[in-house]
Amino acid sequence: MSKTIVVAMSGGVDSSVVAAMMHEQGHRVIGITLQLYDHGAVLQKKGACCAGQDIYDAKMVADRIGIPHYVLNYENLFRQKVIDDFVDSYARGETPLPCVRCNQSVKFKDLLKFAKELGGDALATGHYVQKIINHNISELHRGLDPYKDQSYFLFSTTNEQLNFLEFPLGKYSKEETRKLALKYGLEVADKPDSQDICFVPGGDYREIVTRMRPSTQKPGKFVHIGGFELGEHKGIINYTVGQRRGLGISYGEPIYVIKIDPETNTVYIGPESALFKTKFIIKEVNWLAGDVNTEGIDIVAKVRSTTPGIQAKINFITNDKIEVNILGTERAITPGQACVLYDNTRVLGGGWITRDIQ
Repeated sequence: MSKTIVVAMSGGVDSSVVAAMMHEQGHRVIGITLQLYDHGAVLQKKGACCAGQDIYDAKMVADRIGIPHYVLNYENLFRQKVIDDFVDSYARGETPLPCVRCNQSVKFKDLLKFAKELGGDALATGHYVQKIINHNISELHRGLDPYKDQSYFLFSTTNEQLNFLEFPLGKYSKEETRKLALKYGLEVADKPDSQDICFVPGGDYREIVTRMRPSTQKPGKFVHIGGFELGEHKGIINYTVGQRRGLGISYGEPIYVIKIDPETNTVYIGPESALFKTKFIIKEVNWLAGDVNTEGIDIVAKVRSTTPGIQAKINFITNDKIEVNILGTERAITPGQACVLYDNTRVLGGGWITRDIQ
């Protein structure tokens, strides 16, 4: 049955293939591209999404497959919800994850609302995740290709949003997607993937954080977790948990950033063994699996997108706060990053790692 499908078109190969695929299937397709920041400032940055070149590429793809295409200016919203949060997170001594915040506050909230206002039956994206309907419940699952799976970045998707979303590429590999782009005759078939932190033109996040929050460059003390000082740091913006290089400290053994205390402007350092933790708390939890009894199931916790995850048990402190107990140890659990909880391939939910780490 033909539907009206709104496609979030970033100008990259993935979302372009989705638009062409939906059109080929006989659906009425509407392409939407978001302008998220001053594209003139990032035109020279290769691999930046939502930039001037990408808006042009999305328009070219839409013209080629014969669908209407709109550009929405979300600069103010993006600055408030993503960029401000990004710099504030560093000021709190955290390491932020702006891609999730963007999905959470812009793409799957305001864009989804606009898609409904256009009369859309669904909003389709180029993410490599799967939506599986089980007993009339929409479940979010890992993408079939483990090398492209993006479920970690979509943990904040609500059940209501998931019901309206479609992810046509969830069962494809990137190579298969590029082959489809060639089949559809799309000029973006060989276009490189976009890079993280799309709104940082030079790739140096410190520049934008320092400009917006100068206090993050204020010098402070390096303190060994053993309780003694080891010199002066150059501002908390320059450090993240697990960092070894660039500390500028001469010591008899390798030392790492263990934690950052923005209240006292102190960077705590110590041996690598101090980075391995077993317990932490996540906040602002988005729980997608209200039908699941978490007792007795093998939960896997991922504290960064690039790791396979580790078995864990969880305890709900409140509806939006969970204590995660790692069955083993995990290195460099970093405040500000996300912890996503899985049952096999299914995303149960996730939240933001707090500084309560043991």
